[in-house]
Amino acid sequence: MDSEALRKYSALHPKPAGLTLQYGTAGFRSKAEQLDHIVFRMGLLAVLRSKAVAATIGIMVTASHNPEEDNGVKLVDPLGEMLHPSWEEYATQLANAEEQELQKVITEICQKAAVNLHKDASVFIGRDTRPSSEKLSQSVIDGIQVLGGQYHDYGLVTTPQLHYMVCCQNTQGQYGKATLEGYYEKLSKAFMELIKQSHCSGESQRHLKIDCANGIGALKLSEMKSYFPQEVLIHIYNDGTRGKLNHLCGADFVKVHQKPPRGLDMKPNEKCCSFDGDADRIVYYYEDTAGHFHLIDGDKIATLISIFLKELLAKVKQNFKMAVVQTAYANGNSTRYLEETLKVTVHCVKTGVKHLHHKAQEFDVGVYFEANGHGTVLFSKAAETKIRQLVKEEKDDEKREAAKMLENMIDLINQTVGDAVSDMLVIEAILALKGLTVQQWDALYADLPNRLLKVQVADRRVIDTTDAERRALKPPGLQDKIDALVKKYKLSRAFVRPSGTEDVVRIYAEADTQENADALAHEVSLAVFHLAGGKGAPPQP
Repeated sequence: MDSEALRKYSALHPKPAGLTLQYGTAGFRSKAEQLDHIVFRMGLLAVLRSKAVAATIGIMVTASHNPEEDNGVKLVDPLGEMLHPSWEEYATQLANAEEQELQKVITEICQKAAVNLHKDASVFIGRDTRPSSEKLSQSVIDGIQVLGGQYHDYGLVTTPQLHYMVCCQNTQGQYGKATLEGYYEKLSKAFMELIKQSHCSGESQRHLKIDCANGIGALKLSEMKSYFPQEVLIHIYNDGTRGKLNHLCGADFVKVHQKPPRGLDMKPNEKCCSFDGDADRIVYYYEDTAGHFHLIDGDKIATLISIFLKELLAKVKQNFKMAVVQTAYANGNSTRYLEETLKVTVHCVKTGVKHLHHKAQEFDVGVYFEANGHGTVLFSKAAETKIRQLVKEEKDDEKREAAKMLENMIDLINQTVGDAVSDMLVIEAILALKGLTVQQWDALYADLPNRLLKVQVADRRVIDTTDAERRALKPPGLQDKIDALVKKYKLSRAFVRPSGTEDVVRIYAEADTQENADALAHEVSLAVFHLAGGKGAPPQP
């Protein structure tokens, strides 16, 4: 390690006094002007991680659905998955070290993680469209070069595209070609193969209006358009030419406010969807003839995909284990529909993509989505090998056709991470193949009315949960109080969990009517306020 170069470059990316940030599920996120030293140091860490695992590591500069003035950075592990939890700690240590301690912290990480500094390192870099992203990715490059790493800068890409590139590179091309063209070709080919089999979708079914949150999704979708035939009719809105990133638009806005984004003119019964700022989440929606807004969130996306995969798996007659993984935020009626009507196994895990991804890996086919629209499907190596073998060798026509469809689904789905572009194509293919309108999809089940609230507390750590965050262990008496409140309403449930980033407690409640869901959420928020050290005035209904 060149101490002099480290000292010199570190001085060019000084740490603001008194600033400490934590590496969480989304990496680091903050106001863009606070991040220069962080991204420089993540360049350093990416080199160390690459040397430790002898593989290419990804580094993405984005703050996803946050406002335009924020930014962030996260690392991508060799198979396109999120950074290993033990390295999240190293990231936090390195980010918060004082300048004079930097070399010491790097040496400690090398010792703990058995990093050989003489090994080669390779890092892939991507960034979103924020005004601050280009300069921050230059700082990443400084960090990589100080420790002698090689890098490839992909420039403007969606977060899922960078995850895809890293996986392609480290599987020696088995997952695909590590280029944007490779990504577009793989997805469009699988999509075209799938919709070849659809007989009945009229022209209105093929129209789709897409709100791209004034973000990177618009650029990449425009590039991909030329790979599709004429009959794919996608119309891009909020493409970044006029509006501000994520401002009154995007998947997060639509999901939270339950209304259409600004900048997209919706006509009754038109099928629309929204990406978030870095295109790793998607939600669908439409307005009925009476002017009511209908949101189709991650739960309903998981349900549609599960119906389709379950039918195909039944046709290939292999003993594949399939499951759907949800969090406590999944609507109760989605869980009921999956378990009781579809007869699919459902598992509930803690909030956070890494928990869902990890659980989904236990099955031959693991479908996971958060209600916010982030999700994907994982196929085990054994299942994938068997399906590809059936396509080549199966004599029975029906079995072979089903296997062929499954093979195209495997190629169309970005298994590394939730991907709005890939998920959109999966959904469009399924709707076309099943001849379903967006209204028929929505009508699979009715969501239970629900309400999300948050209560400010002095210290979020007073709340401790169990059972995938569905029950509170601490403070004493809180869960008993919640249980008593839930008993007052029909089809009701409620849970509380501490925020991962700020001193607030999040509350979720659902019940048979919106009025009851609101009342239950309010009563639970009062219980949290009184028993968990609420700050300020008590919550008002």
